[in-house]
Amino acid sequence: MTQTSNPQTFSSTGRDTFVGSPRSRIDGPAKVTGLAKYAGEFAAPGLAYGYVVSSSIAKGRITAIESAEAEAVPGVLKVITHANRPRTAWRDKNFQDAVAPPGSPFRALYDDLIVFSGQPVALVVAEDFETARYAASLVRVSYAMQEPVTDLKAVRGDAYDPPTKREGIKPPPAPWGDADQAFGSAPIRVQGGYSMANEHHNPMEPHATTVVVEQDGTYTVYDKIQGVSNSHQYLVNVFGLKPDQVRVLNPYLGGGFGSGLRPQYQAFLAMLAAQELKRSVRVTLTRDQMWSFTYRGEALQTVALGAEPDGTLTTLRHDAVQGTSTFEDYQEVIVNWSGVLYRCENVALTYRIAKLDTATPGDMRAPGAVTGVFAIETAMDELAYATGQDPIALRLKNYAESDATAQGKPFGSKELKSCFRQGAERFGWAKRNPEPRSMREGRELVGWGVATGIWESMMMQSSAIATLTPDGRLTVGNSTGDIGTGTYTILTQIAADTLGLPMDAVTTKLGDTRLPEAPVAGGSWTAASSGTAVMKACRNVGEQVFKLARGLENSPLANVDFDRAVFADGRISVAGDPGRSVSLVEVMQAAGIDKVEAVEQAGPDKDFNQKYEAYTHSAIFVEVKVDEELGQVRVTRVVSAIAAGKVLNPKTARSQILGGVVMGIGSALEEESMLDHRIGRFMNHNLGEYHVPVNADIYDIDVIFVEEEDKANPLGVKGLGEIGIVGTAAAITNAVFHATGKRVRDLPITIDKLL
Repeated sequence: MTQTSNPQTFSSTGRDTFVGSPRSRIDGPAKVTGLAKYAGEFAAPGLAYGYVVSSSIAKGRITAIESAEAEAVPGVLKVITHANRPRTAWRDKNFQDAVAPPGSPFRALYDDLIVFSGQPVALVVAEDFETARYAASLVRVSYAMQEPVTDLKAVRGDAYDPPTKREGIKPPPAPWGDADQAFGSAPIRVQGGYSMANEHHNPMEPHATTVVVEQDGTYTVYDKIQGVSNSHQYLVNVFGLKPDQVRVLNPYLGGGFGSGLRPQYQAFLAMLAAQELKRSVRVTLTRDQMWSFTYRGEALQTVALGAEPDGTLTTLRHDAVQGTSTFEDYQEVIVNWSGVLYRCENVALTYRIAKLDTATPGDMRAPGAVTGVFAIETAMDELAYATGQDPIALRLKNYAESDATAQGKPFGSKELKSCFRQGAERFGWAKRNPEPRSMREGRELVGWGVATGIWESMMMQSSAIATLTPDGRLTVGNSTGDIGTGTYTILTQIAADTLGLPMDAVTTKLGDTRLPEAPVAGGSWTAASSGTAVMKACRNVGEQVFKLARGLENSPLANVDFDRAVFADGRISVAGDPGRSVSLVEVMQAAGIDKVEAVEQAGPDKDFNQKYEAYTHSAIFVEVKVDEELGQVRVTRVVSAIAAGKVLNPKTARSQILGGVVMGIGSALEEESMLDHRIGRFMNHNLGEYHVPVNADIYDIDVIFVEEEDKANPLGVKGLGEIGIVGTAAAITNAVFHATGKRVRDLPITIDKLL
């Protein structure tokens, strides 16, 4: 495993002692001992509990709700429905959150209209959870049902171009060349339809919100969210509150994968009940109810590739239709990746959406890329066989040195060739017999497959605070969350290096709206965004302390410029003359001040972004073994070679890639949210029937970090949260074809598709 060393971009005032080294997660002990508290675990005096009653139909209207029996249960405080709900700010714009797609956001208990299965139709609030749950079973709801439309194939012909583009989502570029004409005249042609089933996020921690009513009338809200600022904005707008009346916290998140980007309906219901009852309320969703909102939406794709006999692409067409709800125009980047990955003179990329009677889909780890890259990378494998090319050689023959979807801008860095080279060597790709069904081990067929991965390298506007106290302790933080990625740890490493302190002298605080604002934790931008902000805030503190040190009587730093200052071992010394030094504690105590503090902002480099495009790349190599008689597929080996700029912490970084690969295995072989189109309901809405990879499914996963220098941000980092999953499903699909000779274009690859 290698990592980039790039001291020019990491603008530390000290030495890279911790950044770049493998460090265990500082939040680990709290999590494994149970000391870490999650949104549904915070206590409050007089806490009441809400239980959601979910609709049993997917489309229609409520004709009656009978709640008297539930209200008669001892301990029940209130049954809230659309008929008796408190008045609040119901306008659409007030319900918008920071990552909402265009349209009219869902408003729980707004009226009698049912727009998706499992929609909340009532909230039972009681003195304890068990009473609320029991009373909820006594609420009787009558409906006038309409036939739902949930089959994307049935409405494919009604798909449309989104009239309003979703913020941050690039629409497909205008076509170039003449893809249809070039395909018709191409000597070699590959064309196919590809699909990936609906998938649900299924984080370990269910969605929950605890609203604490404080004595001064303000609200402290513990919400399962990947960015507390988003929940804060949402609750303040919806309920017409002043910003300082609401404080939202989420110090720990038990998995989100994108399901926690938007405030979900339990947050609204908890605040609604708290305001109505004037007491603290907690609402926790059941595992079944976790199927009633955001999920990775199915997309129907077609890819058409034309090539010369030597494998040179002459035409590329990638079209996708994705489902959305009837009330929002959800959008992802699905087809653009094909135009970014490969050099071709005739390209057409289209993306349309179609209305379904479901909840709005949502961003799920590497949204769009997981779906679109599966299609193009499977098609490229088909083209490799059609032209007799090695799959790696074919990709290198059509390697893109610039981004054709962005007017041909060059990449700021791209070490994808090194990913293929190092990954192939580690995997032993040269020993591969390309003929399908040619490799065998006992009764199992052996297959080797490869695919490319790609994800945007982004940086968002972020801020952070750093505070140094006379005891030599440093506290840093902002409102972003650690969603299990190791953010607490890498920010501590950055802060410690910047001021030359040991890591145990640094405290990092996250997930609190009283801290400086930062974007939601998603998109693989947190390290670049919050990491740079923390570094800048610490550097500002360092400059302040340095000035104080220079002003001391007989200061060893007198007449020394800041650019010669070295922060290490809790001291400030002079570069090249370590004997001239003073400790941070001595400076603070001599100055007689109780703290040195700084708040700094960091944002994307506009000059860089005007000149370059930034992406993280990977090459994924997979070995599968398929029982010839049973059709059972085992992924026995994976090598994932990642080019992601500077790696801040190889240990937590590797963990991110491992998690992404495991989710990719799930997409390829197991995960499928099954809709019964007659009633519009997901039927396998539990962890017993919705299959995800478990320990017995996972064998050897090898991660390589390829050296890459990038200057898109001062830290030289690229995101790692998404890249591990992108392309993994395609590599598995390609390996299964190599093993069996059967090309499966519709995921997951279940046994029936191979027998």
